[in-house]
Amino acid sequence: RRLGLVPLSLRKMAAPAPAAAPPAAAPRRNEGAARVIGTLLGTVDKHSVEVTNCFSVPHNESEDEVAVDMEFAKNMYELHKKVSPSEIILGWYATGHDITEHSVLIHEYYSREAHNPIHLTVDTSLQNSRMSIKAYVSAPMGVPGKTMGVMFTPLTVKYVYYDTERIGVDLIMKTCFSPNRVIGLSSDLQQVGSASARIQDTLGMVLQYAEDVLSGKVAADNTVGRFLMDLINQVPKISPEDFETMLNSNINDLLMVTYLANLTQSQIALNEKLLSL
Repeated sequence: RRLGLVPLSLRKMAAPAPAAAPPAAAPRRNEGAARVIGTLLGTVDKHSVEVTNCFSVPHNESEDEVAVDMEFAKNMYELHKKVSPSEIILGWYATGHDITEHSVLIHEYYSREAHNPIHLTVDTSLQNSRMSIKAYVSAPMGVPGKTMGVMFTPLTVKYVYYDTERIGVDLIMKTCFSPNRVIGLSSDLQQVGSASARIQDTLGMVLQYAEDVLSGKVAADNTVGRFLMDLINQVPKISPEDFETMLNSNINDLLMVTYLANLTQSQIALNEKLLSL
């Protein structure tokens, strides 16, 4: 892992700890604490930085000073290195939507742990009806030989996630609309049906947009037109009969896998009951 590069962009994992830890730690912060801070861990690759892990760090802030438990941060980093030795300190995060005067002092501490550290802000107050996540790097400013200051320059943040993580997050989000905040896992066939329904709804929106453009209700957008053309060119040229055959074959395979999985589960449950006799 290299720290000598100045990061020009930041890639951030959406489902793992960097996205979930700050909001989860905010309600458990110390009494009287206005925000939560923590250390960012990850990797550096050419001109991009990828944040893959993090941990919160106890601290106290007052009007005049800020105190960070540096010993705790050091011990936690040593423990993380035993599990993921390739992860290095990239910077720190804080809950809130702005950068305070104390942020400069905390940033100075992390400047001793990482070259050109990243400062990540997570707006847990949802001021714009969404959890805004922004990243910054610091740069000195002022007249040489005089009083110097620090300027925080924003970075481009990109969310990177795996399909399995996205499915898990989507399932968790569905609990917001459940009265008892509980939702069960759907079967494979239900997931296929839901995905097909979403595709059908999306195609309906695209067709409606195309009809509105042709009728003059909506002004044409060249960017959208090129995107739709590229999308159409990616569709394989197959006959409806061949497509139906392929779809039925995949459905049969899915049904067979589901049947075998249920059969295996039943055999395991029966074996456990026989062994307990």
